[in-house]
Amino acid sequence: MFEDLQIIKEIKKAIKDMGFINTTPIQQEAIPLALEGRDIIAQAPTGTGKTCAFAIPAIQAVDTSEESVQVLILCPTRELAVQISGEIKKISAHKNDIGVLPIYGGESIDKQMAGLRRRPQIVVGTPGRVMDHMRRKTLKLASLKMLILDEADEMLNMGFREDIDTILESIPTERQFLLFSATMPKAIMEIANKYQTDAIKINTIAKQVTVSTISQFYLDVNPTKKSEVLARLIDANQFKLMLVFCNTKKRVDDLCKDLMIRGYRAEALHGDMKQIHRDSVMNKFRRGIVDILIATDVAARGIDVDDVDAVFNYDLPIDEEYYVHRIGRTGRANRTGISYSFISGREIYKLREIERYTKSKIAKMSPPSMEDIRNNKIDAIVNEIKNEVIQGKAAKNLPFIHNITAELNENTEFDVTSTEVAAAFLNVAMKKIVTGSSKKYNISDLENTDNKRSSGDTGYSRLFINLGNKDKIESSGLVKLVATNTSVTGKEIGKIDMLDKFSFLEIPAKYVDEVIHVLTKKKFKGRKINIEIANKKKKK
Repeated sequence: MFEDLQIIKEIKKAIKDMGFINTTPIQQEAIPLALEGRDIIAQAPTGTGKTCAFAIPAIQAVDTSEESVQVLILCPTRELAVQISGEIKKISAHKNDIGVLPIYGGESIDKQMAGLRRRPQIVVGTPGRVMDHMRRKTLKLASLKMLILDEADEMLNMGFREDIDTILESIPTERQFLLFSATMPKAIMEIANKYQTDAIKINTIAKQVTVSTISQFYLDVNPTKKSEVLARLIDANQFKLMLVFCNTKKRVDDLCKDLMIRGYRAEALHGDMKQIHRDSVMNKFRRGIVDILIATDVAARGIDVDDVDAVFNYDLPIDEEYYVHRIGRTGRANRTGISYSFISGREIYKLREIERYTKSKIAKMSPPSMEDIRNNKIDAIVNEIKNEVIQGKAAKNLPFIHNITAELNENTEFDVTSTEVAAAFLNVAMKKIVTGSSKKYNISDLENTDNKRSSGDTGYSRLFINLGNKDKIESSGLVKLVATNTSVTGKEIGKIDMLDKFSFLEIPAKYVDEVIHVLTKKKFKGRKINIEIANKKKKK
């Protein structure tokens, strides 16, 4: 418990205000050692409370009578710098005269220089911008008492090794050095051996990887069907906030476009995006304006959102520790969470390694059926209706129901009740939702029982297009090709059958002439597109 630690009363009060009582393993082990002045090398994943583990000793080490930088915290991203600064401000809320300043690229350096002139005692920054201020002599570290590296492995992955070495060689040798990392590659140990003194090693990974609050599932998915399976999982549940992890920036962008075409509120987050755009995306996600955040591992390091309902490993992570890091974004703050991993072929062996590492079972499941999705939609409506009644909001519509009932009884021979009219409203609402939901899916082989559109459906036409799997295009790519160039929306496109050299897709008959006219003038990767009505295709 925090109450049992040798921390000052002002910090204890702030911790209590934040609602924290019990310490996590990393806090229990790291805080006492750091308060003793020991160097630490700690291995702990995100979501384990490690920010508090170094922020509390950092705040307690500050001498408020000195107006100089006494603590420097290095981290890989702007998001993480802002997050850490915010936590430090909360923890130091009752300790007067402590200044903290985040400095990072993508923000006006003049603004940061003005902040440094106010003489903060704690600076949190990315290595590149810290180096920039050191060169300008706007950041002076002669009085530094403590250096902290957070997410050290990610800083190395992002190419900051040289900057870190330069910073470490420029600060006083008589200072405390705390190093935190989710993984411990050779380069991290080299830094520790070179710059730390009698460092104490802490490893809480084994204590955290049981992920007992997270239900874990995997699905064996054809790589070309991933986006459709993801869409079904989303619609078969009532998740409010979701994180989707991909291994490449391109995959993040492609998936984001695909989900947006399908009508989801999704945003991408990766290192190639401008800082102002990344800030906007994170703000939307925190506020719930965006439901689905699709990210790379590095970009996600700065995400600090406790109420993520589900994590999707669209691509299986490259190692076991990244898996723990990813799914640890859900099931936080004593909540339960759920994770889904998409695998194919020999990736099952990698999944088994993850199970052994986490000492947990990842259960296999099948993609949700259309019936599952319908039932979920109906459950959502029923829950909304219950809430409307409980909150007293339904009463305002009673006169409307009574008027319709009276009109029906006056003009028909039936004896209609208000209950029947209300039930009819529910039927209409359910029909609209169930009919609309089926327009999102383009899979022909996930469930044999699904009632997909066929070429015989009234109002739909089946088209042939000379693009297939060998052209390295997925069904989502065909949806995007049609939806971005014509009046057809992604939701209106029906069944898609992908073959090696060509494909078939179904669209509303009213768009056929437009789609053929527009797309026959287009090229895909330099290849002229040929598209025509399938039943008019001549045999060769």
